[in-house]
Amino acid sequence: MNSQNYYELYRLSSIGTALTDALDVLIGEGRISPQLAMKVLNNFDRVITETLSKNVDANLTFKGHLDTYRFCDEVWTFLLKDVTFKLQRSEMITADRVKIVSCNSKKPGEA
Repeated sequence: MNSQNYYELYRLSSIGTALTDALDVLIGEGRISPQLAMKVLNNFDRVITETLSKNVDANLTFKGHLDTYRFCDEVWTFLLKDVTFKLQRSEMITADRVKIVSCNSKKPGEA
């Protein structure tokens, strides 16, 4: 069994929130244990990370003003203002504020 720990970043996505809500209902109804719910969430963390890394190859560029940045527990967080995103088909999207969280994708010991 893989002992690799995965980040819990995607639990706050819409699909992660829906999964958490469904698990809460099942726990509340006594249909599953909290321990099983945690196993499901840990499996979700692994599967979504692996799926996104293997199946998504979209590129974009962005430009904005760096407001704040921090590095804590091997995780970078950047807060940007007045951001413009340029997608692959030259589509442009703007946002007043953007938060980027960046984590190391390499497993311990990988170069």
